[in-house]
Amino acid sequence: MEGRCAVETWAQFGFSGGTYKVKILCGFGTDVLICTGTEEIYVFSKRERKITTVLLLPAAVSDLVGNQDKQLIYVACRSGVYCVNLQFLLHRDQSSQADASSSPAELKISQDCLVVGADEVSSLLLVGSVLLTLCQRDASWLLTLYKTPKQTASASHEEFGSFHLPVVSAVDCGAAESNRGPRKSSVLICIHSGYVEASSPSNASAESTVAQDHFHLEPLLFKLLFGVEAALAKSPVILCGLPDGRLCFLPLRLPGSRLRVLHSLEQPVCFVGASVVTETGHARCLVAAGERGRVVLIKTDKASSEGGSAVAAFTEGCVPGPVWCGCMDKSCFYYSTGSDLLRLDLSEGSSARESKERGEETSGTTAAALQSPSSLNVCRVIALAEPACSTAGDVQLLGVSARGQLQKICLPVGREDEGLSKLPSTQVGRSVRDLLSAIGDVCERASVLKTVIKSKNQFLRLLNHAVSISFLLMADTNTDLPIKEKPIRCHAETSWSRLLQKDSLNLVCFLHNSSPFVLERGWTLSITVSPLSCSSSPAGESSSTNFSFPFHDLCPGETFEASLPIAAAGDASFPMTVSCSLIFSLSSLLGEEEVAASFAGLQSSCISLPLSTLTVDWLHALQLNSPTATHKMATVQPCSAAADSIQTFLSSRQLRCSGRTDRGGESAPKPEPEKYSASVRVSSELVRDTLKPKKSSNLDTKESMRNPEDLCLSLLERLLSEDTEGVKMGYQGDKIALSTSVVHARGPNGAAVKLTAKEINVGEEESTDKEATIEVQIESSSLAAVCGLHHAVLRRIQTLLQSATEKAASTKNVQILGLRRALQRAEIQQSQISGAFGEVVSTVQRDRMLLSVYQELRQNPLLIV
Repeated sequence: MEGRCAVETWAQFGFSGGTYKVKILCGFGTDVLICTGTEEIYVFSKRERKITTVLLLPAAVSDLVGNQDKQLIYVACRSGVYCVNLQFLLHRDQSSQADASSSPAELKISQDCLVVGADEVSSLLLVGSVLLTLCQRDASWLLTLYKTPKQTASASHEEFGSFHLPVVSAVDCGAAESNRGPRKSSVLICIHSGYVEASSPSNASAESTVAQDHFHLEPLLFKLLFGVEAALAKSPVILCGLPDGRLCFLPLRLPGSRLRVLHSLEQPVCFVGASVVTETGHARCLVAAGERGRVVLIKTDKASSEGGSAVAAFTEGCVPGPVWCGCMDKSCFYYSTGSDLLRLDLSEGSSARESKERGEETSGTTAAALQSPSSLNVCRVIALAEPACSTAGDVQLLGVSARGQLQKICLPVGREDEGLSKLPSTQVGRSVRDLLSAIGDVCERASVLKTVIKSKNQFLRLLNHAVSISFLLMADTNTDLPIKEKPIRCHAETSWSRLLQKDSLNLVCFLHNSSPFVLERGWTLSITVSPLSCSSSPAGESSSTNFSFPFHDLCPGETFEASLPIAAAGDASFPMTVSCSLIFSLSSLLGEEEVAASFAGLQSSCISLPLSTLTVDWLHALQLNSPTATHKMATVQPCSAAADSIQTFLSSRQLRCSGRTDRGGESAPKPEPEKYSASVRVSSELVRDTLKPKKSSNLDTKESMRNPEDLCLSLLERLLSEDTEGVKMGYQGDKIALSTSVVHARGPNGAAVKLTAKEINVGEEESTDKEATIEVQIESSSLAAVCGLHHAVLRRIQTLLQSATEKAASTKNVQILGLRRALQRAEIQQSQISGAFGEVVSTVQRDRMLLSVYQELRQNPLLIV
């Protein structure tokens, strides 16, 4: 044999072989109907390569036939015969599946489609407008004829004839049933004499029936088998194959016809067909096959009788069985034994050549053909449809396997194995041993190659996964999406911890995977921490610190946490930049030596994908006092003019006492360090429109928003707890619960700081048009702390402005007045700066003058509206 059969699986059905009677019905365009012997009939579309519809019948289906022109199918069930308009059902299915899923639609066939009420129908056949049913009734086989209506297909069909045949003792087929799959109870086909003339309406409609049950026999063989009357009347002949082995026939149009026995195979008949088609389109051989492999070929023998008159020659033989199913093309008989699919060439040229090589007579060519079927190496086929032959000679079979798979089987072209001679038995044994040894070597090499291919496929799968994630992150870098909307994002929290009597500021980074991909092995979270003010140390070395955190199997929706120290107590190198990126290392995927050798150039390669850049400022690094301590400190602070006077009086008395102590010879106390301050002013209207007060009391929300104390508290809490650029302040205990608008804390450099929020009115003293303003004041003895906190507060105010709604300026006069005063101060400050650099002064004096200008700039800010 040249080449092998190509098998392509098209669909999977929900059944497994068993004892079901499976049938494939073609001829409805691109649709194929598959009957599995259950209550379901599957409609498979060749164009879409999928099951589009499942027809649900009231009972198990035993047979089905179809009419192409009317798009009708007749289905035989235990409860009767149903007529289904396939075109109407498929059209309804397409309309119902317009917005449905891709799963096939289930269409239930109702009792309205019942056209014949006969029970236990075994086989069906449609010849023109006549529907034939075959069933067993008590001690006889009953063949019934029904007239199909021309208009309404669903109407009840009228019976106009029936024929009986006595049942004989059943053939012992227990061994066959144990070795074969589905069993066909009976077979019905129609034999025509030559071509059916299209001039007759009944004949024309006979042509419209599905052709796989209709065959055209050469006129001479038709006359010899079925009589001169049937040949002259051009009557279709019904051929019945029964489970008892009998092959019976009935001329359909002859008056007084009855069922007669043509031949007996002495085993259940499973297939009847015709082959060896000539150029005129007539079949010259009638074939019948039994379940256990007995085959009879019926041909015309013109030289067997005296005087040269032709007779019908019945040639029996046995082929390797059992026969599960079969089909015919123009010259071959294809049948399945369960373990193999065989091809029997019935052409006269092939049979004559093989008979000549064996020294047999020409009359024995047909018997010789039965002894040499060729294997197609396709197993477990339980149903076959009529072969499809192309103009190039390719043959395609459509079959159903025992596992419930619809398969397309393409036969190899150019088969020349019929003329090969057989080898001696010793040489055959030696060849078998050599083949087995070669098969063992091939299996061993195939196992090694399979392992290598599996490793390479795994590597390529992970690499393709990494490339997909890379494209996803690269697409996000080209868009200005907020951090919370990115599919793979990184945010952080700061918190202070104490270890070995030393405080340190820790940063907890959270890597959240919101993408549809799983971050498998090979990924590392890389975090680089560097001060924003300077990028290198005095020695020229980089002052940045890098941290790496490998991880794997981060599924969608999961979060990976990584904690790292970023500063120790006393460190004032703030703000800090935290750069987060994902690194994919190819070396982590190269586990096997074979794969590593194949991708040697990629072992040291990696892919770095930036995620986000975070900024940790002074507000993030503050150590807030506990709420209780803050509350105690806030209650002792002066909160009115009278309290300020008392505090001034107590301070003066303390100074006098210290002066007397100095005169008494004792050491004087150290002077208090100089206090630095800076402030930011924001319009109360802006805060009211952007924030909701923390304390809502029992009043309406609008009334609560007018309370200045609530506005100040809300603004302070927003400044201290806001998630600014992906970083927020973490808490070891309770969260912030401010009771007053004064916050005491300690900066990362250890300096004490105080944040105060209060409402003031901005405007001229004599003017009545004043603007309510919230002033955030920063006080500390550390200039670095004041500068850093002032910068951090301004950054948060910028974020606040981005979320505020744009409104027309209602404080135009206040803005113009503030700008006028700012310009006046700017002129004075410009002159001071020019004097500091223009005059010959010492460095100390110049620094004091510049510091004074800086303090004026911070203490007299512009109003943010």
